[in-house]
Amino acid sequence: MSTAGRYDHYDEDAVRVRPSRRGSRPRSKDRPRHDDAVDGRVIGVDRGRYHVLVDDVMVTAVKSRNLGRKSIVVGDSVGIVGDVSGQRDTMARIVRQNPRRSVLRRTADDNDPVERVIVANADQLIIVTALADPPPRTRLIDRCLVAAYDAGLTPILLLTKSDLTSPGDLLSLYGDLDVGVLVTQISPQGAEGLDEVRACLSGQVSVLVGHSGVGKSTIVNALVPDAGRATGVVNVVTGRGRHTSSSAIALPLPDDDGWVIDTPGVRSFGLAHVDPARIIDHFPEFAEGTSQCPRSCSHDEADCGLDAFVAEHAAEQPHLPHRLESLRRLLRSRTSEEDTAGTR
Repeated sequence: MSTAGRYDHYDEDAVRVRPSRRGSRPRSKDRPRHDDAVDGRVIGVDRGRYHVLVDDVMVTAVKSRNLGRKSIVVGDSVGIVGDVSGQRDTMARIVRQNPRRSVLRRTADDNDPVERVIVANADQLIIVTALADPPPRTRLIDRCLVAAYDAGLTPILLLTKSDLTSPGDLLSLYGDLDVGVLVTQISPQGAEGLDEVRACLSGQVSVLVGHSGVGKSTIVNALVPDAGRATGVVNVVTGRGRHTSSSAIALPLPDDDGWVIDTPGVRSFGLAHVDPARIIDHFPEFAEGTSQCPRSCSHDEADCGLDAFVAEHAAEQPHLPHRLESLRRLLRSRTSEEDTAGTR
């Protein structure tokens, strides 16, 4: 059957048009200023919900759509609007991320371009390492040192389980790096070294990092008795601990204006975001010697001018050879293909 002339009686006015769901109000490029936003500190993140401390009130908030992909992490200073009463079943919105003074980040490995921000606005990186059970992972320590230097944080080694072995051998590797060291022993019979830890953390925002089983949560529970951080045991066969902390959390130190941030145990600490050329900036005694280096020198090659510089000045500065070896160990920890992000 021919269709010719079948639709001749229809015109464009007979076409039904689906109404727009967006409404007729024109979109504006102007974003709300949120002058009424109040500032708070993010102290915990749980499945898209942010726990924000506003003065002395704990407020639950979500991230506003206007922040887009901007990451909000523990330690961030943010502006929030909405219900900030902190009462049950109330919700506020984070509408602003205030400027950060420091950012501690890592990547999954040295080839991963995606940076993972661990915490913001910290002052100190406390690298927690057990002296035994599980044994120290020096490559992970080196990588944490590089991350601390890159983030502008003060690195401190916190050695636990000193009752199992002496810290002497481990400290000999870091004595020339001018890194602060704390040694602790915590058991049901008592604790040693906690007073020194409290004094070091006083008035500072300190983030604790280390692999599982080294005693981070035990330290936190000793410093903040009502923290209730879960602790686990170490497998006596593998020497590995369980991941007892699943997310970072910031806790105020009792009778102090300092904060301690406990983080989940890390299995790796990638440094893809760190430019190796910046590591030498943390060894100012070699600044003069780099003028003798060839262009684009890695400072860990045969033609590096630092070798001649150290040989020339070692008599009056006997620590220089050890410092140069420390520098090169950190450089290798960032660039070695054999080092799987500090997992050994």
